Amino acid sequence: MESSALDIDFGPVVHIRPASGAPEVLVLCEHASNRVPAGMGDLGLSAEALQSHIAWDPGAMPMARVIAEKLNAVFVWGGVSRLVYDCNRPPDAASAMPPVSEVYRIPGNQSLSDTARAARVRSVYDPFCAAVQDQIDRHAHSLRLLVTIHSFSPTFHGRTREVQIGVLHGQDTRFATAMVQAAPAGLPFEMRLNEPYSAADGVAHSLDLHGARNGLANVMLEVRNDLITTGPQQDAMAGHIARWIEATRSQQEPGV
Repeated sequence: MESSALDIDFGPVVHIRPASGAPEVLVLCEHASNRVPAGMGDLGLSAEALQSHIAWDPGAMPMARVIAEKLNAVFVWGGVSRLVYDCNRPPDAASAMPPVSEVYRIPGNQSLSDTARAARVRSVYDPFCAAVQDQIDRHAHSLRLLVTIHSFSPTFHGRTREVQIGVLHGQDTRFATAMVQAAPAGLPFEMRLNEPYSAADGVAHSLDLHGARNGLANVMLEVRNDLITTGPQQDAMAGHIARWIEATRSQQEPGV
């Protein structure tokens, strides 16, 4: 698989849906797709593995799309599997092209050479980051908030996760903390700060790189994927989250 790394057609690795007017929110969904480019041999994985959470964030993309619609946000999402390259990780992170994900060994990611890794960085990560930065630059006078949308599995390494919605932060803690404080009284989900992951797990890369570095308030939202398996569930969850974000923004300083 690696021998042809420089010849692989990675296809569309990033997608953008612009907003009307002067958007104040940018929504990202880095793990929107489980697509593996032709020529990479499905990374040696079964179809079942490529449908699982190790390859993408099930339910996250359609939910993020509706959230972006409701917030009149710019929406940017990834076009290849996180196993090809995880755009929420820097190039020097082992998890950017993981040789193992939970209990799965990823044959196509074993012992990657510097040349093969560089090809994926150049073909996936760099264009994704460039697209996000371009949108931030285009809307520099109006953008105030970056929201990244993810989903997580109900069990991990055999352990059940009770949390249903995770509110995560990176270097800038302000908006995540404000969201926890502004959680609707009747929110019918178990919500926790910095669960099931936190910045210590390396998941705050996008928040820090695209959000904090550009002076944008930022937050990462993780939704347990058994809650968003159907279109109606995704739409309903998107409605809860969009209203929650708007309520939080209304309590912040003007323009945040």
